[in-house]
Amino acid sequence: MSTLSEHDLLLREAAKIVEALAGTFAPLCEVVLHDLRDPDHAIARIENNLSGRSAGEPATELGLARIADPDFPDMLVGYPNRFPDGRAVKSTSIGIRDSSGAFVAAICLNVDISYLRSMSAYLEEFTGTRPVEAPVETLAPAPSGPPLEDVIQRYASQRNKEPRALSSIEKRALIAELDAGGYLRMRGAADTVARLIGGSRSSVYYYLGKS
Repeated sequence: MSTLSEHDLLLREAAKIVEALAGTFAPLCEVVLHDLRDPDHAIARIENNLSGRSAGEPATELGLARIADPDFPDMLVGYPNRFPDGRAVKSTSIGIRDSSGAFVAAICLNVDISYLRSMSAYLEEFTGTRPVEAPVETLAPAPSGPPLEDVIQRYASQRNKEPRALSSIEKRALIAELDAGGYLRMRGAADTVARLIGGSRSSVYYYLGKS
């Protein structure tokens, strides 16, 4: 039985990575495997095809630059790019070297960010508010800082958690911070806090009493 060469083994293993990445980030991420040994037919595999290219097409300018320069960076992460139809793309290119240090292949990820930008614009429009002439009733003066929900979300995000996943100690510290900032004097504040961190109004006041 014939033994695969080092280069063929690298391409075979890289193909597994390409397939896994494509399955994970579908449908907005095109993943391409380039065989840099054959620049005229460099595209060995293309998954979630968003650019309209095909296997067997030549290397891009970046691929040719990587072939020509052994000191070319192994990774270019998150650089701006565009599909042929003009859609904005966020690209990442990863060079794969053999045991001698020569580039053999590259895995490239091309994320269609035009769709995400559109979604961001839609969400901004949907969640936006407009001022009204009638006064808004409050039973206590609102704190001068950011909205209560934003304070809670930011506190949790700084700990890489969702608000409901905060520990008891973290929830107690959060509620003490909200109290010091005047947020708990706002109408309905305890209900809002309880809804976001999980629990009841009484649990909010319990944590407050323990702080």
